[in-house]
Amino acid sequence: MLRKNFFTADQLAAITKDFRNAGLHPQEVAMMSFAQKVITQAHQVCEQDIDELHEYGLSDEEILDIVLTSAARSFIGIILDTLGAKPDIGDLELEPELLQLLAVGRPYS
Repeated sequence: MLRKNFFTADQLAAITKDFRNAGLHPQEVAMMSFAQKVITQAHQVCEQDIDELHEYGLSDEEILDIVLTSAARSFIGIILDTLGAKPDIGDLELEPELLQLLAVGRPYS
């Protein structure tokens, strides 16, 4: 969806490699930083994190969307990797470099 509707292949590759230095709007960087923290350090999410997102104009509902989407994507990825199942990302019409960047866990071709 991001590739089809919002970003070029080069932009999405840059975002995937280092979203903090990919030319995104500061609000988008804050959202991605928060999503990363939700996935990797959920136990450290605190009120200051939420306040920062509010300062960027995000509502509680939008923040909840980030939490739910991030956690769900991580959950699905863990299930697929544990079962050795191929992610459906291979069915998408994406450039090979993007497929490699977006597919995490077990390698597939």
